Amino acid sequence: MRRFLRPGHDPVRERLKRDLFQFNKTVEHGFPHQPSALGYSPFLRLMAIGTRSGAIKLYGAPGVEFMGLHEENNTVMQIHFIPDQCQLVTLLDDNSLHLWSLKQHGGASELREEHRFTLKGPPGSPPSATQITAVLAHSSREVLYLGTESGNIFVVELPSFRVLEDRTITSEAVLQRVPEDYCNRRSCELVEALREHPKNPDQILIGYSRGLIVLWDLQNNKVTHHFLGSQQLENLYWQRDGSKFISCHYDGSYTQWPVSSDNRQPEPLENVVPYGPFPCKAISKIYWQTTKNGLPYIIFQGGMPRASYGDRHSISVVHGSQQTAFDFTSRVIDFFIIFSSEPTAEFDDPSAMVVLAEEELVVIDLKTAGWPAVHPPYLASLHCSAITCSHHVSNIPLKLWERIISAGSKQNIHYSNMPWPIDGGTNIAPDPPQRDLLLTGHEDGTVRFWDASGVCLHLLYKLSTVRVFLTDADPNDNMNTLGEDEWPPLRKVGTFDPYSDDPRLGIQKIYLCKYSGYLTVAGTAGQVLVMELNDEDAEHVVDHAEADLLQDQEGYQWKGHEKLKTRDGPVRFEAGFQPFVLVQCQPPAVVTSLALHSEWKLVAFGTSHGFGLFDHQQKRLVFVKCTLHPSDQLALEGPLSRVKSLKKSLRQSFRRIRRSRVSSRKRRGGSGNASEVQEANAKFDQDALQEMELAPVQRKIEARSAEDSFTGFVRTLYFADTFLRDSSRHCPSLWAGTNGGTVYAFCLRVPPAERRMDEPVRAEQAKEIQLMHRAPVVGILVLDGRSTPLPEPLEVAHDLSKSPDMQGSHQLLVVSEEQFKVFTLPKVSSKLKLKLTALEGCRVRKVMVANFGSCKTDDYSENDLAVLTNLGDIQIISLPFLKLQIRYPCIRKEDVSGIASCVFTKYGQGFYLISPSEFERFSLSTKWLVEPRCVVDMPEVTSNNHVHKSGMENAARKS
Repeated sequence: MRRFLRPGHDPVRERLKRDLFQFNKTVEHGFPHQPSALGYSPFLRLMAIGTRSGAIKLYGAPGVEFMGLHEENNTVMQIHFIPDQCQLVTLLDDNSLHLWSLKQHGGASELREEHRFTLKGPPGSPPSATQITAVLAHSSREVLYLGTESGNIFVVELPSFRVLEDRTITSEAVLQRVPEDYCNRRSCELVEALREHPKNPDQILIGYSRGLIVLWDLQNNKVTHHFLGSQQLENLYWQRDGSKFISCHYDGSYTQWPVSSDNRQPEPLENVVPYGPFPCKAISKIYWQTTKNGLPYIIFQGGMPRASYGDRHSISVVHGSQQTAFDFTSRVIDFFIIFSSEPTAEFDDPSAMVVLAEEELVVIDLKTAGWPAVHPPYLASLHCSAITCSHHVSNIPLKLWERIISAGSKQNIHYSNMPWPIDGGTNIAPDPPQRDLLLTGHEDGTVRFWDASGVCLHLLYKLSTVRVFLTDADPNDNMNTLGEDEWPPLRKVGTFDPYSDDPRLGIQKIYLCKYSGYLTVAGTAGQVLVMELNDEDAEHVVDHAEADLLQDQEGYQWKGHEKLKTRDGPVRFEAGFQPFVLVQCQPPAVVTSLALHSEWKLVAFGTSHGFGLFDHQQKRLVFVKCTLHPSDQLALEGPLSRVKSLKKSLRQSFRRIRRSRVSSRKRRGGSGNASEVQEANAKFDQDALQEMELAPVQRKIEARSAEDSFTGFVRTLYFADTFLRDSSRHCPSLWAGTNGGTVYAFCLRVPPAERRMDEPVRAEQAKEIQLMHRAPVVGILVLDGRSTPLPEPLEVAHDLSKSPDMQGSHQLLVVSEEQFKVFTLPKVSSKLKLKLTALEGCRVRKVMVANFGSCKTDDYSENDLAVLTNLGDIQIISLPFLKLQIRYPCIRKEDVSGIASCVFTKYGQGFYLISPSEFERFSLSTKWLVEPRCVVDMPEVTSNNHVHKSGMENAARKS
């Protein structure tokens, strides 16, 4: 009965747990999913991005990040910073306005929502009467002007959002000064744009969708000028001196209008259709920027010929004889120009163009010849090709770090050298304590190396495996090549390219040894590439080896995709990681597990058919082991034969249910009359009830059949130097765990260094363990005599870890989806287990050993298991006694892709995809915490702004 008693409460351990463990979601890396709005403050030098899910994110200098979330989760339609203030206003698609402020708290700035407001019309009025279409944050910092679908413009006070009804600009008041023949065209239907006069804050320019533009005098409440456009209006832009403004239109044209001091009827100075004469798309936004040399920059979105280029997403930049139409691979949400914002400056002198596209942020340097792109320090387009796998490496040695950066810098020669132009705020977070890498594998066969040390996830280097194989696309093709006379002058920009030349190129597994610089990557078509780091470009032949995982089986026929064809002869590789050997699995199924031991120069790989071991120093296959069950035909169909797979899976599920019912009836006495069966059932239920009252609640786990599909699927591979044959001699070993609950152990004989190239590596199977319930094995770990996990290869040689204890007895930990089990070595007798599925109804999806340090003292740290379940919970389990320490809800259980993408770090942090383009970073440790900590100070307000304020006060008094 003692095993059913609850363990006693240990206050010392509870205090220690508080010093070790703490769950925090710290920062979101990557590009916001489904962006919908963009704003910029020249005063604060901060950029704001809103999304369809109601999130708002602010960015400044690298490390300066803020995030807010509207409770309504509605789409953010517009973002407007209040001039010369640490405040901004957002407009949502439910017509609500929200005021946000940056306020300091605890030494750092925080983004907080201050007020919310919904504009309401008189009783009985239609929704269009107050549907906001345009917002103007006036330079007085006291009011907002809200243009609506009805043509009326409402004025609301800040920060209270009180409607100033006496200052409403009605469409009737506007039409009093407009010619009658123009009024009959219902010209005041919708307010398209509101722009404040750059030199006179008492005047605002109002643009209506049908083409009418008026200059409104705020002091006298009247129209001073009206401009009669003949085309549907899209947007307006004032020139710096206020003598002219530009209107852009639906027909792909823009018009320049003079603003005279008298009341004469203005005539347009020029009307331009940049890409005419054929019908063109609308120009939705335009800038006219003055320069010292007299030639203006004219920058506009859209305007392309409809017939030939109607599907392009472009922004054109015109400067004298130079003209380029930047072509984006996803829809342009919005853009802005960074130029001189000093009121005393005579010219705009634009320096950069910032474009928010649907899938990436692109910044163009307008100061450098050729207008190159600027490499962004954050907001990386993680999903430029779909992410297929991730791998995290902690505490990278400085030498390897510098070599990777050097390889990456050679790839970035086409980028501009200008400093990042959005540089508001100050990052006050402490410097990262170590250098961390996050490697992401992609569908197009690339691996990207990200600096994951701090708040900004920054791309260091991109590796492509495409050159090894023959594909339809030539890697030397230049997408941006233009003929001299090509018109329109399109130039493709950005990195987002979701289309893969061949889905077989996709990267499925990555393993990097930070000490030796060896990297191995494995893909969708059974390809395993072993690489080493080279600081120079090189041309060499990639050696090939084939691993036939079905060599001992007969009668099997692979129905999936073919292997990738390889290039013959030498292949040229740029500086960085260069492949020197390719191992091709046969059949060419997806590689499901991968392990590298750089000290022994061995790489192990597994698929749904079996696993193999390759000696990459001698470039020789050591052995292969087929794990395929005779009835497992599904494993031979490949990922492209899903219909038959689904039917077979459903059939097997129903058969399993039927078997369980039959066996249940047999246990309860299948023979005999009905009364005997009922009596036996009643007694069985009563006994079961008594047992439940005594023992902890356990769920019935239905044992899997060996005939279930994918039982041979190799889930995990692990190298260990341990006691496998007897307790007196340890030897190198390879362990493999399958989907059917089988663990294979092989003894390896690795020749000493002096004879390493002369003698072959030999392997012999030593153990085979079959778990009772045949649950998939997701992790294998060997603990040394001190119950400490064995160090990584070469970790001891670099004096970064203690030598493992080879005197005491070793233990084997096998983690299946359903339970944790500790075995003694070398006898492999069961010692301890923790049931997870039986007690809690969840299954293990990810598991990793993490080191947790105390936040109170540097002298104490411990190794524990970080476990992610299919319910999205994270559990921390102690080693070696398998005691649950703490549980945190982390990911929604419905977010299957998020759970599948999760990767733990060695020091108790983790990453998982919250969207195809964003990683959520979390921490389980009190000591290791990477989160934004920054300050935005109010810059000094210029004297010109005080003039604006006083002018507004005069207007308020007169009204």
